[in-house]
Amino acid sequence: MTAQNHQDHPTASAPTATDRPRVRHETVDARSDGQRLDNFLLRELGAQHDKQPRALVYRLIRKGQVRVNKKRAKPMQRLRDGDIVRIPPVRDLRGDPDTARPAARIPAGWLERVDTLVRHEDEALLVIDKPAGLAAHAGSGFDFGLIELLRAARPTNDMLELAHRIDRETSGLIVVAKSRATLLDLQEQFRPEGVAKKRYLALCHGHWRDAHQTITAPLRKDQGDGRAHRVVVDPRAGKSARTDFERLGISHRGPALSLMAATLHTGRTHQIRVHCRHAGHPIVGDSKYGDRTLDRPLSLNQARRRPELMLHAYRLTLTHPTHGGRLTITSNPPDTWQPLLDAAGLTLKNHQPPR
Repeated sequence: MTAQNHQDHPTASAPTATDRPRVRHETVDARSDGQRLDNFLLRELGAQHDKQPRALVYRLIRKGQVRVNKKRAKPMQRLRDGDIVRIPPVRDLRGDPDTARPAARIPAGWLERVDTLVRHEDEALLVIDKPAGLAAHAGSGFDFGLIELLRAARPTNDMLELAHRIDRETSGLIVVAKSRATLLDLQEQFRPEGVAKKRYLALCHGHWRDAHQTITAPLRKDQGDGRAHRVVVDPRAGKSARTDFERLGISHRGPALSLMAATLHTGRTHQIRVHCRHAGHPIVGDSKYGDRTLDRPLSLNQARRRPELMLHAYRLTLTHPTHGGRLTITSNPPDTWQPLLDAAGLTLKNHQPPR
């Protein structure tokens, strides 16, 4: 018997051998066949249900501590039935009294607002009109996001999972699955070769010359430890990206602005924002890829130095996972857009998006 066994009052912080987290080797079964590695780990480690910080999960993958069949892997790698995933020792940080962060406290005002954000709901899925400024999920600097808000507002739902994501600063439509089968179906639809169509509205600086333009500039995520990531155009190392742009109107007075519709054929991070900048027409209010000098005169709020990001996911078309019918949902841009549109003489009233 060791000296520790003789202690009358062992310290609570001293873990026993059985308490220490160990390496796990999980075999992927048919239920997880086709699932992305990051989503598999988020579920296995409880990050989707606030047991672990999501950022920790991605850090473990990035540092190579997670292995698939003994090889390093990327977050978006698709797992297959029979794959063996190495999961490193991870203490339940949120359950550790020394390191735990308090559970996210979602303000009552947000909870009361949830029903007003729903644009469509049935037995399989939800389509939510996400406000600008609300992240899709909790992350660095944000205690809660849309998915945490929905789970808190609807605790009786067995499962609520994001089928895709949009930027925190971007407003508009996002789909949430209510079952595993629906999630897998929707994820396939939102892949580049899938049948789902995502169309955005963007208010851009300058007069866009071409009524229709396709931009295929390859994109690479430029990220280093300790700094926020940016996406750059890189013809050599970038991943393929395609955005179709349609000019809906140009300003008739005031600063030169163009109202554009953008259709995504790939879903690269910040794709529309970077492609607009690449075309010489940064999106109004884009703090990462925009032009502060051009933005400042457009701010209608004296307390703000620039407008909010004028990018809105306004139209979603997909095949319903249950009955196979075509589902199309639309959403008007936020009311905060209207003063700028009016000042520029721009309108959406006469525009009917193509089917």
